[in-house]
Formats: sequence, structure tokens, C-alpha cells
Amino acid sequence: MSAFALPPDELAAWLRLLETPGLGRQAVRRLLAAFGSPQAACAAPPEARRRLLTPQAAQALEQLPPQLPALVERTLAWLRADARHHVVTLGDPAYPPWLLATADPPVLLYAMGDPAWLQAPALAVVGTRHPSRQGQENARAFASHLSEVGLTIVSGLALGIDAAAHEGGLTGPGRTIAVVGTGLDQVYPRRHRALAERIAAEGLIVSEYPLGTPPLPPNFPQRNRLIAGLSRGTLVVEAAVQSGSLITARLAAEQGREVFAIPGSIHAPQSRGCHALIKQGAKLVESAQDILEELHWADVRLSPQAPPAPCGRGEPDDPVLDALGHDPVSLDALQARCGWPTDRLSARLLELELEGRIERLPGGLYQRCHRA
Repeated sequence: MSAFALPPDELAAWLRLLETPGLGRQAVRRLLAAFGSPQAACAAPPEARRRLLTPQAAQALEQLPPQLPALVERTLAWLRADARHHVVTLGDPAYPPWLLATADPPVLLYAMGDPAWLQAPALAVVGTRHPSRQGQENARAFASHLSEVGLTIVSGLALGIDAAAHEGGLTGPGRTIAVVGTGLDQVYPRRHRALAERIAAEGLIVSEYPLGTPPLPPNFPQRNRLIAGLSRGTLVVEAAVQSGSLITARLAAEQGREVFAIPGSIHAPQSRGCHALIKQGAKLVESAQDILEELHWADVRLSPQAPPAPCGRGEPDDPVLDALGHDPVSLDALQARCGWPTDRLSARLLELELEGRIERLPGGLYQRCHRA
């Protein structure tokens, strides 16, 4: 059984507070401050609780939630099933201090893996679910460098940038934490099951949602406050202007944490969110060293990073790459630049794409690839 498993009566009291309709995290924290423990809050006279709650919430707390017995049994069985399964409550010594310092810390965290990672210095790395190949490479490389010097990489297990960040974090001793918007008995998206298993084995997966919670859309913006709250800062790699990544960045700024953004082409939709953040005061970063210096991170073992080099093999002065430059370009514009016939240019573009030296973007655009 997990070392962080709670006695059944204590676990039932925590879950009763959290499952009572209309109570909410703020009201639960108010009850805990007044009565000292969830058991005392549940056992307190109704009139004492009414002084702290709305009439509706006070009345709801007088009744046991109908789903509570089954949820308690399911959670106890989950805790007993694997020594890597844990429940960490507000006020527990294992509770992450950086998250505790936020305005709205979760009352209870479900954790799968080693809960010691909750105490580690961390940086969030987030971005779009539909990144460019360059964005994925940047996320993986930045996360790998930062993990190598001891920062734990926090992200949301989503497709795209999140997955690349977790993969990069797993390459170094800092490892990675995945914050999810479902119960820990589920993996979303399903294609990340193998990645989730590796994170649970080598890092940590956490959620504030009870077992059995499906991937409901409102849960993910709430999940983002945990990503920001666990971290000293947030790095946005690629993001649209209206995106969950910018929500995470805003929450980080509101919590007094650093916000970093990687710039990109003015023509790339995936860069517009990062450019908006930079206009609002986020730190423009070109290397992991920029982040380490801003955080005053003492364990700086990175060697100076050279500018990105072109990917792939072949001659460095390829005429098509020279004509392509470093911004997304349409086929017509590229043809006008290099003067090649369409069939020859299309064939060369396909070769470069297969070599990993360029990528095809939505809208019929082409962009050069760089190693981060």
C-alpha cells in the first residue's frame, strides 16, 4: 500500500467535503481553517458550519453524497493496488510548496509515481496541440537541457508540445510531472498510454480529479492552474492567441511566476500567441540558458549554445534552402525566388521534406527546419 494512503475514515471525510454539491474548494479550505481537519468539519454542529457557508452549501453538507461510498471503496482499492499510487492532502508535508503558495490550491491531489517530485524545482513547458516540427524539436530540446541541470519539467500530457516536453524531461535527472484533467485511472489522450506509463515509472502524474472522472472540457483550464502553480515559471513554445497555453501563462503571471516565450516567424499562426506574450512582458528566450539566468538557477552546467543549424545532410548552400530562407513561404513565392520550373521545384521540396530539412505547413506553405 502507498505510504501516503489515508485511513479509510479520514479519506472518506476528505472525499465527502470535495463531493458535496456546491461546496467548492474555497469553502472547503474555510472549513478546514475553522475546524482543523475534515473529520472535525463533517462532525461539527450544523449551526457552526452555517456561519461559514452559504445556506445551500450548509444544507448540502448535512447529507452524504450518494456516490461517496463507492468512491471511497474505489479509491482505497486504487491505493492498495500499487505502491506508486498516493493521495496527498492540503497540509500534508508532501504537499508541493509552490502550489500551496497560489490563490487556489487543490484540497487533495491524486499522484501516481514518486511524490518526492512535488518538492522539486520545476518549470512548465506548454504549447499548441498542433505544433510545427520545429516547435516539437524546440520543446523537446529545451526540456531536455533544463532537466539535465535539475529542473523538473511540468506539462499537461496533451498532444503536440506537451508530449515533446515530457519526452525531453525524461532524458535528464530532473524528469517530468504530468498534470492531467481526468481521474488517474484513465489516460487521455489514449495514444499517450505508453508515455504516461513511463512518466509514472520515472516521474509523476498528478490530478485533483477523483478516480473515474472522464476528460470533460471544463477540467482542462482548471488543470492549467496546477501546471502554472507547480512551477517557478512557464515557457510557451508555440501557441495560438486563443489557447489554453496562454491561459497557463496568464495564471503563472498572476501567481508572480516568470513567463517565457520562444519567438517565431511573423507569418506562422503558431507563433502569434508567443508574440502576444512577449508584447505583454514575457521574456523572449532563444536558449535554455536564457531561462536559467532569469531564474538565477545555480546549477548551470549548460555549455554555450550555438545558433540553430540546418537539419539534414547535404550541401549547406542548397539553392532551394537559400531561396526558402527562415520564414514560411508558398510554392509560388518560392518559384519566383529561385526561378525553377514547378515540377523540378516540387520534386526537390519533396526530397528536402523526406530528409527532415523542411516541413509542409497548413495553407500550402513550406518552412525550413532547425535543430534547437
